[in-house]
Amino acid sequence: MSIRLLLASSSATRATLLRSAGLTFEALPAAVDEAALKQSAQAEGLSPADAALLLAEAKAMRIARREPEALVIGADQLLVCDGQWFDKPETPAAARDQLLVLRGKAHILFTALVAWRGGQRVWHHVATPKLVMRDFSDAFLDHYLAAEGAAVCSSVGAYRLEGLGVQLFRDIQGEHSAILGLPLMPLLGFLRQHGAIAA
Repeated sequence: MSIRLLLASSSATRATLLRSAGLTFEALPAAVDEAALKQSAQAEGLSPADAALLLAEAKAMRIARREPEALVIGADQLLVCDGQWFDKPETPAAARDQLLVLRGKAHILFTALVAWRGGQRVWHHVATPKLVMRDFSDAFLDHYLAAEGAAVCSSVGAYRLEGLGVQLFRDIQGEHSAILGLPLMPLLGFLRQHGAIAA
């Protein structure tokens, strides 16, 4: 009997990564109050890695309650620069502000994955790619924001490496798929071990 695989996410990028890897799955958005969970995690003194896991697990659990026999994958990502946690910008103006703070600095993405099945967490992973933004000019920033439009509000850090956003950087360390929000290599390894895909 094959294992039904569910992605607890509305992210088109995460779904594209899984499809490109040849996986058969369903994507089901998991409505959780991310802002409240993140605020609670910070108040409790959780590390960024543990907070990202908490958020990913909340999403997986939400879907797993409705689909207990499925293997549910939850994912979340936190960006931390100089100790500050960043959220997705709500407006292009907020995106500009984020990019100005990140300009010329290194930041870490805490990209968490959680697998949930049969009422329990069966696997988790946190990837920590490091990205260094170059000291881009104000003119380039204006060009970038105009070219990307509202898309800058769809990701934490106000960039998408799938497009012009890659030009914001001078160095990137870590698995590309982890930066995009879903570390594929560890996930595929787990799915093979769990019998969800062919070994």
